[in-house]
Amino acid sequence: MNTLSYKTVSVNKENANKKWYVIDAEGQILGRLATEVAMILRGKKKACFTPHSDCGDNVIIINAEKVVLTGTKMDDKYYVRYTGYPGGQRIRSVREQLQRKPIAVVEHAVRGMLPKTKLGDAIFKNLYVYEGPEHKQQAQQPIELKINTIKK
Repeated sequence: MNTLSYKTVSVNKENANKKWYVIDAEGQILGRLATEVAMILRGKKKACFTPHSDCGDNVIIINAEKVVLTGTKMDDKYYVRYTGYPGGQRIRSVREQLQRKPIAVVEHAVRGMLPKTKLGDAIFKNLYVYEGPEHKQQAQQPIELKINTIKK
């Protein structure tokens, strides 16, 4: 009797084949960009996806200040934080946040699509966001990745 023996491979952090990707955010829609980046970071597009380990790839996002939001979200969407003091609620629109901290807008969108656990924190450390077109990871020889979204 000819029996084939297949072993299920459980990938962990040590034996995951991690690649580096660079994505240009210029003209990209924020939500669509964040979902694609979260899928790559998590490793869901890999054949060896293991849900309980960090088996995803590393992602570099450049031109974060040139990301686009559809409709009137630029003025209607708010980021709310609380300082911890009475009357310490601080509110900023996306337009203000993009002018002050464009990196935080992209990071917040991607972080919201990752697991809210220690694993999510570890996966988030594989994301590198830069305001301009330059990044510091040239030594890793990242592959340029094109995401198919509507460019304005």
